[in-house]
Amino acid sequence: MQWQRQPLINKLHRKHPEFLPYIHTQSSSIMCISQTQELRKRSSVSDASTTGHRLESSSSHSTIGQFTAKTTSPKRILEKHESIDARKCLVAQAGLENFIQSITEPLDLTLPNAVRFNMNGNGRMQTWEDVYMAERVYTQCLGISKRIYQMHAFTHEPDRKLAYFILEEHNERSLPFLPGFDFYVLVFTYYNDRNEVTAVDVQYDQLSFFLHCVGLAQMHAWFMERVVTPFAIVWAKAYNMSGLVNPFTFLLQLILFPVLLMYYLQVL
Repeated sequence: MQWQRQPLINKLHRKHPEFLPYIHTQSSSIMCISQTQELRKRSSVSDASTTGHRLESSSSHSTIGQFTAKTTSPKRILEKHESIDARKCLVAQAGLENFIQSITEPLDLTLPNAVRFNMNGNGRMQTWEDVYMAERVYTQCLGISKRIYQMHAFTHEPDRKLAYFILEEHNERSLPFLPGFDFYVLVFTYYNDRNEVTAVDVQYDQLSFFLHCVGLAQMHAWFMERVVTPFAIVWAKAYNMSGLVNPFTFLLQLILFPVLLMYYLQVL
């Protein structure tokens, strides 16, 4: 199809150069559609030739959250993306309770008080009252005076009764020597046949969050980039060249390195 349209596109370009951006956009779209159709055909052939084959997820046995896919295959991936409902939802609210109530509106979800709220696998709450109370307490403990929540990349999977998005937090501090910061969180929301929210899984980098809270995030990033990373790259190259890369030799190094370091310090 692309080759049949090309002479017509060239002719139109010569007569009407002002249409050049539009022509290129349409041409790119046609090419993307053709490539997508070809990818689907190849995936279907591959899936048909490996019937019954399933690729186990590396974290398929994880008990943190409920969103981990147990098995996958090219066919299942294509079916998932064909059923995904992705839309633009512009939500920005100050305060967690206001934000939670706003994000349920695009799907007409309701919020019964009972909910399974999983906070990064480290805290599990059973009611929204406990969630709101916990958020108020720990923000005061961490010196956070105001939070503005925004939602990005909202995605809805109707077949799984699941909606997930990226949550952006803008945190303002109550103490002048603590810097404000922005932070990003993955939120997975499950609902039932009655459009009631039943479970929420919140996943984020906990170490990075607390480094931001105590004002050490920039110092930690500089230390990791300038000190730890160069040493780690040299070690990884030497380790790879040894041909002994496996979990046992790696664990042995973790044990021997601090012992040798302590011995070296005592000798000095």
